[in-house]
Parts: sequence; structure tokens; C-alpha cells
Amino acid sequence: MSMPESSTKPYLIRALHEWCTDNGYTPHIVVTVDANTVVPRAHIHDGQITLNIGSLATNRLVLGNEYIEFQARFSGVTEHIFVPVAAVSAIYARETGAGMGFEVQESQAYPGTEPAVESNESNQVETPSPPDDDDPKRPRLTIVK
Repeated sequence: MSMPESSTKPYLIRALHEWCTDNGYTPHIVVTVDANTVVPRAHIHDGQITLNIGSLATNRLVLGNEYIEFQARFSGVTEHIFVPVAAVSAIYARETGAGMGFEVQESQAYPGTEPAVESNESNQVETPSPPDDDDPKRPRLTIVK
């Protein structure tokens, strides 16, 4: 009996993180925030957050197959960041925009984490609708050769 094939997404994220680092670029991920994402609420914009996952910006970075976890400082305060890989929509080099986009899938809760979005209506983050290709705020990713 064979096990289901694992997703290529976490492997591509790790590879592009390494490529950025090796070339002196700063790797950033774009995350669609859902109930299983633990990030500072003040930095969520239009249901998404962009995170610097470079070695100078993170502590205890773990790029796992299911989750990305690390500590980072936001406005001088150390925060524990928890992002399901399923919620990552892109990884790119800040300096060049080179990177890769991904489909966002439904994520699973990680035991022992507090969700970024509480169940009361005032704090709910709306799931963003797919952006238009002409949207100037949308990150432009180029193919890495």
C-alpha cells in the first residue's frame, strides 16, 4: 500500500529560500491569513501578510512540510509566527521580485496554537477574492532560471 504523494510546495519554498540566501537576496513569503495562521494582527492587510523569512529577520526558523515557524520582531516586540504551508501564496526575493506563486489550500490547525483570527465578527479577516491581473498592488513574480 503506497502513501499519498507529498506536496512539492514546501520543497520549492525551501529551495527558493536557499537560492535567495545564496545570492544575497532577502526571501519574503506572502501568506493568506486564515484561522490557523498566528501573526501580528496589526500587520495583516486585505487578508494577507508579507513576512521577511531571511536569516537576519528570523530566529529559530523552521521551514517544515506542513508549517513555517519562527520568531521575529515587530515594532520592537518579539512575536512567535506560525504559518501553515498551505496558506503561503508566494515566495520571492525582495530585491528583484524573482520567485514563485502558489495556490492557497485550506490549512489544518496546529495543536497548541492560538489562531490569528478570533471567532467574533469584529476581528474576522475576509478571505480575499482572487486579484485582477491588472491589480498594481499584486506582487509580480518572475520565473527563476
